[in-house]
Amino acid sequence: MKKCMFVLLILSFFLTGCWDRRELNDLGIIIALGIDKVEDEYQVTAQVVVPSENSVKSSTGRSPVTLIHANGKTVYEAFRKMTKETPRKIYPGHLQMLVLGEELSREGIGESLELLARDWELRSDFYVVVAKNKSAEEILNVSTTIESIPANKMFNTLKTSERAWGATNGITIDELIADLTSEGKEAVLTGIQVIGNQELGSSRQNVESITPAARIQYDQLAVFKKDKLVGWLTEQESKGYNDITNSVKTTVTPISCPNEGKATIEITRLNSEVKGNVSKGKPEVDINIKIEGNVGEVLCQINLSEPETIDEVEKITEKEVEETVNQTVKTLQQQYETDIFGFGEAVHRSNPNEWKKLKEHWEEEFSNLTVNVKVDVKLGRTGTVDNSFLEKIKD
Repeated sequence: MKKCMFVLLILSFFLTGCWDRRELNDLGIIIALGIDKVEDEYQVTAQVVVPSENSVKSSTGRSPVTLIHANGKTVYEAFRKMTKETPRKIYPGHLQMLVLGEELSREGIGESLELLARDWELRSDFYVVVAKNKSAEEILNVSTTIESIPANKMFNTLKTSERAWGATNGITIDELIADLTSEGKEAVLTGIQVIGNQELGSSRQNVESITPAARIQYDQLAVFKKDKLVGWLTEQESKGYNDITNSVKTTVTPISCPNEGKATIEITRLNSEVKGNVSKGKPEVDINIKIEGNVGEVLCQINLSEPETIDEVEKITEKEVEETVNQTVKTLQQQYETDIFGFGEAVHRSNPNEWKKLKEHWEEEFSNLTVNVKVDVKLGRTGTVDNSFLEKIKD
């Protein structure tokens, strides 16, 4: 017994608490970070929580966040320079959003990400997006409704959109760096833009009316070659990219009816498989997409109680998804010449030895790559009625 007590006493000297503990009152908590290039310097903008305005008891109705800016030859230098403006130590451990300015993205984002990949205080589950036609600072300087903290609004909106709409994609810092360093796959990021009056967007007035003067909204996907932004996909092409890369959770897609009018298909499950192959020194890729869904909306005269009609709608959906995928591949092959799909990775997996010969000139091989697309659609429910009530109105 005495021996056990002695051991516990010795151990107690080593259990003196967290040596690096920091009191909440001493920290300036960053929830969103923006990086821009201004001339030859990096401009870092931090969206920092104002503690008193996020407390029910002490809130005065002012903005729940404030922006802190600093410039530096490196991102780290700018980050440290922020201490000239804030009385609290800047703490990025709760970062939710990283916004990269478009100008910076076109010059190259690699150097600006080095600190964020290395910093032990950062978690790796924050999203990275590109400001479209704007600086990162302008995006972070817009007051938001529904979610009073803009970073929360951006994070939750992207998370929701990624689950329910097939044209956006929530990319974390780890996923981005993996794509930037991969052999056979380039990076993409979701774009974010300001709609409306930028000047009024930063004022409290922006959240005091039913219709805000300015709002932030996610746009299409940004295409990268190495670490440089080279262009933007259309919304349809963004959906095609997510179809190919198996990134669709659920979404909807309008299709043309057999005769005239439109119907909307709800995609409840999508599984995409990309297989690479090399035949006689020439690479080739097969894309097999299987879709399960429901008929969500009917704006035409079709009889959904007939199995033949369901078969026809499935074939139309297959054709239109296939056309979207082929158009997306064509755009990347002919316009951007950059493999954001990971076709190179697929070829590497199937033929490691052949890949060694192809990887040095993969950009050229990708542009001339044969891509075979097959789509299989199975529709289940058609809703609570077989045929649309619109038929009776029109009759």
